[in-house]
This record gives sequence, structure tokens and C-alpha cells, in this order.
Amino acid sequence: MKTAMRAKDSARLGAIRLLQAAIKQREVDERIELDDTQVIEAIEKMLKQRRDSISQYEAANRQDLADVEKFEVTVLQEYLPVALTEDEISAILEEVVAETGAASIKDMSKVMAAIKPKVVGRADMGKISGLIKARLGA
Repeated sequence: MKTAMRAKDSARLGAIRLLQAAIKQREVDERIELDDTQVIEAIEKMLKQRRDSISQYEAANRQDLADVEKFEVTVLQEYLPVALTEDEISAILEEVVAETGAASIKDMSKVMAAIKPKVVGRADMGKISGLIKARLGA
């Protein structure tokens, strides 16, 4: 934040302030102090909102607003952990399937519950869900 202020980068500063406000709002609402996992969840929620907004703005031919949202997405992504590669995701999935003893699609909820803490903020859960369905033979 200080770097953005010193560089007089108002767009970046605004995005960082939005993130801080979202984190503070959740802390006040729930009367807790967020840990790293919860902060990552808050960032992911903001990213999802921004991506939805981008598609809405582009559908309405408002490229100027979509560009602002895209910039905010790039700033927010800087605060997430490094994304996992396909190979790393596959290895984690195989490990979790072995741990849980999952054999069919009926066990998907067990696998999702076990894999989520290992990949939170580092992989798209929608993509993970698709890989689990493919692996368990949906």
C-alpha cells in the first residue's frame, strides 16, 4: 500500500484499499481476526465478483468499466499463493483419493472435503471438482 501511495498509483491503491476494506468488514461482521486461509477465501470471493462484473460489462459494451475490473483482478491475484500446476493437482488428487478410499462418485464429497485445505487459493475449485468427477468415473 505504501509503495502504491509513494508511486502515486491511485488505481492500484484503490484496489488494495478495496481488499483491506473487505477483510476488515468480514472481521467486524464475524467478530474474529481472519487467518491466512480466510484472507485467501476473501480474495477469491473478490476475484469471482470481479470476473462476473467483467463479463457483465463486456456484454453491455462498457469496455472502460471492464478494463478497471481487469486491473483489479491483476492486483488481487498478486496476493494469492502461486498456483499449482496440472501435475501437482493430479498428484494431490491421487493422494487424497488413496487416503479417503474413494471408489465411486458417491465419495466425491469426502474427496472434496479432504482436498480443499490442500489447494485453497492455489487452484480453481470448479476445475478440481471436474477432475474429481473424471477420476471417480461420473
